[in-house]
Amino acid sequence: MTAQVEYLVVVFTATSGASGELLGSDEKELVQLVWQLVNVNNKTLGRVNELLIRPDLSDSTGEKTDEDVLVECKEDETASGADCVYTVTSLDSGINMFNLQLTNEVNSEGAGTSLCLCTDGQLHIRQVIHPEAANKNILVPDCFYSFFDLRKEFKNHFPTSDLKALNAHVMAQPLNIPVDVPTVWDPSANQDPLAVLPPEVAVQQVRLMTSIILTLLCEPYCHSFSNPEKVSERFESGTCSKMEKVCDNTVIRARGLPWQSSDQDMARFFKGLNIAKGGAALCLNAQGRRNGEALVRFVSEEHRDLALQRHKHHMGNRYIEVYKATGEDFLKIAGGTSNEVAMFLSREDQIIVRMRGLPFNATHDDVLRFFSPEDGLKETCPISGGKEGILFVRYPDGRPTGDAFVLFACEEHAQCALRKHKELLGKRYIELFKSTAAEVQQVLNRYSSAPLIPVAPAPLVSVLPSVSLLPPPGGVRDCLRLRGLPYTASIEDILTFLGEFTQDIRQHGVHMVLNQQ
Repeated sequence: MTAQVEYLVVVFTATSGASGELLGSDEKELVQLVWQLVNVNNKTLGRVNELLIRPDLSDSTGEKTDEDVLVECKEDETASGADCVYTVTSLDSGINMFNLQLTNEVNSEGAGTSLCLCTDGQLHIRQVIHPEAANKNILVPDCFYSFFDLRKEFKNHFPTSDLKALNAHVMAQPLNIPVDVPTVWDPSANQDPLAVLPPEVAVQQVRLMTSIILTLLCEPYCHSFSNPEKVSERFESGTCSKMEKVCDNTVIRARGLPWQSSDQDMARFFKGLNIAKGGAALCLNAQGRRNGEALVRFVSEEHRDLALQRHKHHMGNRYIEVYKATGEDFLKIAGGTSNEVAMFLSREDQIIVRMRGLPFNATHDDVLRFFSPEDGLKETCPISGGKEGILFVRYPDGRPTGDAFVLFACEEHAQCALRKHKELLGKRYIELFKSTAAEVQQVLNRYSSAPLIPVAPAPLVSVLPSVSLLPPPGGVRDCLRLRGLPYTASIEDILTFLGEFTQDIRQHGVHMVLNQQ
């Protein structure tokens, strides 16, 4: 957006928990939303509207109804000093009420329709509205995906100001705007950030912010509100080269993820913050399984710092730990150099499914038939691009690992494919998981960057177990003993070495013999 908007909607939110610079950090629900319309061209103000969200109103009668309680008051009837007060019982109804009243007010002005929200800082939109709406599966109107940060607009005229120390109270002073110190809340003062705000504070803050905006619009500042902040509507998957420069101050590590989480789940957890393209990478353990961790790369340090405030927020029933990480950490997981992988992931808006446990002689045609059986008795989920939508994972010597990645054109086809989890392909049951571009890179890097079994130096003293591992005479001879294994060999390496005979091994049938060293 390059042209100045015609209306600014000054917005202030309050939750049932922390306020000030900790707003939204404790996952508390939104309880108050106050707004006022500013006509940028005429420099006039609309009425101050207050929206209260009171879920307990629907519980007081012991019954929940689809109808929300709506109360509209005049200024002399409200404790907060707002011109109009609306009370609803859910966030969904509150957002709809906000959008409806705002649209009606703009239409009643009769001139211009372009509007944009304006807040004191980033928290009201990024840390309050979007996270709670995403957690409750609520679609927010388009107006919540762009907004002006009044602090950044103010800093254009006062460049020496510390952005992190700014607030409406501080910005009013150099603009010579009178502030009623005893009543106007100053978040920079020594106040308890965990204390719940009095209801009149939000109204006072909105009135003070509109005074700041009107002052900036007039001479000598003549400010133009033309480049708003943007909130990403969806996460964009993509690839990352190992040669790419990733800033350390833009990466976090998340721990405690459910094993079935995807990059879209990570984007949902951090809703309101802008993740870089392809910036969500799920980590794998030594066996190639997800270990409950992820590295997330944001578009800026500002968004990374906001992400850190979501430490111990919840994804479903689990709380997620969020820590700082480095660009090197991210590149180790998500970076890649394979042209084959780059071509495979070059198609955008594709859903990736990982196949694990494939027979080592499986072909592209076998995989195609697995997802689209010819007999027509089972569900059909066509692979996007046919054979080009299948990527087999191989060792450096070309041998298959039993893993493959498959592309599907839409979520519907992908979900249909995932329902084939643990169905048979030949004699092997196939595990299916929703995957990500970063996981494709990580798996390929793991298998192609080093030999399967590194060569270890011979031990100085050879120690053999004194107990015989052979079956007793007359017993069933169904065991096989392997000698001369490298010291770094694992059970997975042994299974790979045995190849197609692996299917005949009993469950937990491989036993490693260790000496005293």
